[in-house]
Amino acid sequence: MKQFPEGFLWGGATAANQYEGGWKEGGKGVSCSDVQLFTDPKSMKDLLNTHGLCDISDEMIEKALSTDDEVYYPKRHGIDFYHHYKEDIALLAGMGFKVYRMSIAWSRIFPRGDELEPNEEGLKFYDDVFDECLKYGMQPLVTMSHYEPPLAFCMDYNGWYDRRSIEFFTRYVDVITKRYKDKVKLWLTFNEIDSIIRHPFMTGGLIESRFKPEEFEEVEYQAMHHQFVASALAVKMTHENIPDAKVGCMLTKLTYYPYTCKPEDLLEQQQRMRQIYCYSDTQVHGEYPKYLLQMYKNKGFNIKMTDEDLEIMKKYPVDFISFSYYSSSCVAADTKGLEMSAGNTETAIKNPYIPSSDWGWQIDPIGLRISCVDLYDRYRKPLFIVENGLGAKDTVEEDGSINDDYRIDYLREHIRQMYKAIEEDGVELMGYTTWAPIDLLSNSTNQMSKRYGFIYVDVDDYGNGTYKRSKKKSYDWYKEVIATNGSSILDD
Repeated sequence: MKQFPEGFLWGGATAANQYEGGWKEGGKGVSCSDVQLFTDPKSMKDLLNTHGLCDISDEMIEKALSTDDEVYYPKRHGIDFYHHYKEDIALLAGMGFKVYRMSIAWSRIFPRGDELEPNEEGLKFYDDVFDECLKYGMQPLVTMSHYEPPLAFCMDYNGWYDRRSIEFFTRYVDVITKRYKDKVKLWLTFNEIDSIIRHPFMTGGLIESRFKPEEFEEVEYQAMHHQFVASALAVKMTHENIPDAKVGCMLTKLTYYPYTCKPEDLLEQQQRMRQIYCYSDTQVHGEYPKYLLQMYKNKGFNIKMTDEDLEIMKKYPVDFISFSYYSSSCVAADTKGLEMSAGNTETAIKNPYIPSSDWGWQIDPIGLRISCVDLYDRYRKPLFIVENGLGAKDTVEEDGSINDDYRIDYLREHIRQMYKAIEEDGVELMGYTTWAPIDLLSNSTNQMSKRYGFIYVDVDDYGNGTYKRSKKKSYDWYKEVIATNGSSILDD
């Protein structure tokens, strides 16, 4: 009988900024996600405008802070996990989850980001959440920072561009790892750390309008350096505070194929992949890859880094590599006349050989196997797939059922390719958490109508609804996959 390895961690993944809500409760400070506008893309052109959807200006922030509106700033309410966490965790546990990936909202612990003492009410909230998880034997996998730096940190310090960001973040890490040392053994430092280049406000707290356009790319890489140092120090602190803990990095696995076999297209693909791997190369090997330093030199960047920084990065690399994978894309040296496709906060050439979702993301299960092999061959460290799923429009039938066979098909084929990566390619894979096990707000557009979950939440794009939770067809399907350790879909 085909099965996944014993101890394989099945589960699902969420993020505080997309589902938690309670934005003004429990002493929480305003975060960058609380000032992000809802958008309703009407066309592929709108969907391709990923940079415009993710970034913000001082003027937009001022307007957001002048109102308590939760319709056009929907991350303020999310799916109200803050008040539904017991119900939601029970539903997740009902599928037999071994692990639950979630994030701590930094601004719930340090409302401004620069305080010397944490907010006890915020710490107590996560105590209660973790206790609820452990009650069901569900291990938390916690992301320390997932697109929600405190807004005051962004406005008063220019976010991660300011070197003091390292001090602020490591103080936060020290607090949470000491507080939860008996409850959380698996940690991730920064969600999709590479995304600072694609959406610098969400990831780096950078307000682009404050900088000269010709200097902003250097600003992004300077902020990224500070995150690399902070991540290494987070590894150090976590191991000191929780000796049996494991700490991973997390990257956006954007998998590119050359559009043709022209050498120019293959070179373009190689260069694009380097733009992805440079972040994990740095966190896994503990030093900057030479090709990234060469890029800095060629562009005339002066990234301020000390010998102590480089020593810290070298001494405290991550224990494992986690990543998100949703789709693949094509690249070419010349894109003129080629059809473009949307993806996970990026755009690329549409692959004519594979289908696309309602939001233009191309569906490529084999690409997940390719990604696993590439990462494992490159690093020889354990991998953890912490995001994979299908955003789709779900229909509630008259009898209340939701027949999301398209989601089942997507996940089944991706899980089968994961199995092949393990059994045929020798990849060491720790676990798999789908994005997202319960409906929540889409990150880029802040829409609820782009649904991922096994659990339906009755709320629409404008915050209307009962917030009632109900199971979709995929709920029982995934429950069976977990109960059989994958054999239910591997032997048919």
